[in-house]
Amino acid sequence: MAKSVLLNVRAFAVGLDLTSVSNKIELTTEVEEKPTTNYGSDGYTEVVGGLASSEIAGEGQWEAGDETLVDDATWAQLGGVGPWSISGNNSAAVGSLAYFTKAMRADYTLLADVGEVAPWTSTAKSSWPLVRGQFAHPPGTARTADGNGTGLELGAVAAGKRLYATLHVLSVAGTTPSLTARVESSADDTFAAPTTRATFNAAAAPGGQIVRTDGTAITDTWWRLAWDITGTTPSFLFAAALGIG
Repeated sequence: MAKSVLLNVRAFAVGLDLTSVSNKIELTTEVEEKPTTNYGSDGYTEVVGGLASSEIAGEGQWEAGDETLVDDATWAQLGGVGPWSISGNNSAAVGSLAYFTKAMRADYTLLADVGEVAPWTSTAKSSWPLVRGQFAHPPGTARTADGNGTGLELGAVAAGKRLYATLHVLSVAGTTPSLTARVESSADDTFAAPTTRATFNAAAAPGGQIVRTDGTAITDTWWRLAWDITGTTPSFLFAAALGIG
């Protein structure tokens, strides 16, 4: 990806699409420095890495009134832990760069001076590793029946590593609608005999989930999202991301 001006960062917080109400999204990750300087350090400081953490900070224009708006959703999420997925200034098209984690909504600030556009600011603190991966389903494509997403060549999962996946259900319509999504892997891009590696809980309302494999090595290198949809005239908008970490 070439140098770019920030015009198209996408941000999904649990079941909320923050894109149209945010004008700043900042992602920070760090590893603690733990000093190990000793008499054999030749006069130089020595450190090793300690605990890792990440933080997502955002701000934008305040709106309230229903669960799809930033105030209602943030208030409901405050103190709760859920998935966050951030694009790399490249939309949320399938295959585009995604950073995602499981994080706690830590704080929320709203409103300001008279005459100003009502603002909000908020941060979320990580509870799982920050993963660098790819979007596996675009947020603007409505799904009304069972289906499979586009395959992504993410690579094999080494022992001790995991495949991570987020699911952000953004809107739901229909009578008794239900969406059950899963992550499948394959040895090649044909997915002739895919293996289910992780399954999300059935979703019937906006919200978010994050899952991961158990740390066992997986030799398959191709991955995709698949889903089953039930109900009467159901329709779902959702975003998803996959990555290995």
